[in-house]
Amino acid sequence: MKNGVMNIENVSVDFNGFKALSEVNMFIDKNELRFLIGPNGAGKTTLLDIMCGKLKPSSGNVFFNGRTNIISLAPHKICKAGISRKFQAPSIFGNLTVYENMELSLTKNREIISSLFHKIGKNEKEKIMTILERVKLDEKKGMNAGSLAHGEKQWLEIAMTIIQDPYLLLVDEPVAGMTGKEREYTGIILQEVARTSSVIVVEHDMNFVENFSRNVTVLHEGRILCEGTFEEIKKDPYVIEVYLGRDGGKVNA
Repeated sequence: MKNGVMNIENVSVDFNGFKALSEVNMFIDKNELRFLIGPNGAGKTTLLDIMCGKLKPSSGNVFFNGRTNIISLAPHKICKAGISRKFQAPSIFGNLTVYENMELSLTKNREIISSLFHKIGKNEKEKIMTILERVKLDEKKGMNAGSLAHGEKQWLEIAMTIIQDPYLLLVDEPVAGMTGKEREYTGIILQEVARTSSVIVVEHDMNFVENFSRNVTVLHEGRILCEGTFEEIKKDPYVIEVYLGRDGGKVNA
């Protein structure tokens, strides 16, 4: 078995005869920034669901950090092990400040009693501010999170996941509904995160994928169609036929 962050072996998901995933094999290395692309219904979100324990495969194995087979673990135990997920819609506490959201994220994996009585220390306060600065929210730390712009809400949730120092961050369509400048900075943030964590991104915006991906996996009808750099996959005739089209899948900025 390869040593990396995640090794997915022959994973299939069967929903009453419908194969959402079929014998998927994928290796995620340390500090990798991997994009998952493909048509609607290709199995991208289902694969993320498997990785975070939201869904159990019908067959196959998922090894995390080269050792632990996570398919039998509950989602909260997978999260504690170091896998965090950011869903497409931001899940933040709009009536709390940006800073208070970050404080809650620091304690969310603690036991209930210790969370109630845990006080944020100097080092943790500095960590919060360092991460908020990375996502351009340090000057808005006292603002209610519900008042942030759409892109800023997305950045706050990314900040709330990376403050827990995950080994693997799963991100589902992070730039949907963003302006061009917001998409650009989101890509920069994800590249920064990939310096210390592995990152898997599901995305439909091909301009964003082209500009910020390192490796790309193309899914189609529950199977991996091909893998490689964006330059490589955009020339693949099967990828062109089922997904990108002759214009390379360009999306207007």
